[in-house]
Amino acid sequence: MLNPVEGEIFYVDKPLRWTSFDVVKRIRGVLSRKTGIKKLKVGHAGTLDPLATGVMTVVTGRATKRIEELQAHTKEYVAEIKLGATTPSFDLETEIDAEYQWQHIGKDRIEEVLKSFVGVIKQVPPAYSACKIDGKRAYKMARKGKEVNIKAKELVIDEIELLAAELPIITIRIVCSKGTYIRALARDIGVALDSGAHLVGLRRTRVGNVRVEDCEQVDALIGWLENEEFVLPEETSDRNI
Repeated sequence: MLNPVEGEIFYVDKPLRWTSFDVVKRIRGVLSRKTGIKKLKVGHAGTLDPLATGVMTVVTGRATKRIEELQAHTKEYVAEIKLGATTPSFDLETEIDAEYQWQHIGKDRIEEVLKSFVGVIKQVPPAYSACKIDGKRAYKMARKGKEVNIKAKELVIDEIELLAAELPIITIRIVCSKGTYIRALARDIGVALDSGAHLVGLRRTRVGNVRVEDCEQVDALIGWLENEEFVLPEETSDRNI
C-alpha cells in the first residue's frame, strides 16, 4: 500500500506542453483527495520546460527532503537542434529573431565541435529561465523586455553524441550534470559552428538509472492511484503535511 505522508517517489513521462507544475498539481490533486490532507507536500526533482518531454521525478510527503539528492543525478537527453536561426528563448517558445548561413556546415565539422563541449564547461543560462536575479525570475523580466544579465555557471558534460544530421537539423544525445540548459547548449553549438541555432525538440531519456521506458504516463498513473489503497497514520489525517 502507498504511504504518501512518509513519502513516495513516482517517475512519469512528462507530456509535451505541460509544465512541471501541471504534473505535480495532477498528482497532488488525487493524493490530497484520497488522504484528506489538503496541503500534502508534493514536489519534483528537476524542472522540464513545457516544450520538453521525458523523465520527471515526483516526490511526496517526507520524501520531499530528498529532492536535492535526486536532482543531483546525472541526466541524459535527446535534443533536436535547428541550425541557421536563433530565437530569444533558444527554443520554439519565441519567434525567430535572426537567420544565418548553415550550408558551410558538414557532419565532420559538427562532430568536431561537439567534442569541444565534453568535460567541465561554463554556460550562461537563458534569459528565459527560472534563474533568479535580485530575487526575480529571469523569464519574467525577459518577457517584459527588460535586460537580463546572468552569470555563467560551471557544469559537466559527460557525453555528446551526434545521432543524425539531416541539415539544417541535427539530433544529439547528451549526458550531463544537473543545471545544464540544453537550450543554452544549442545556442553555443550554433555559435561554435559560425552560425546560429535553437532547440526544436527535447526529450529527457534518463535520470540516474531511471530510463524513460520505465516511467508512467500521467493519466495511467492517476488511474492507478485512484484504485490503490493508502496507508495514512491516524494522527496526521487532519493535518497539512
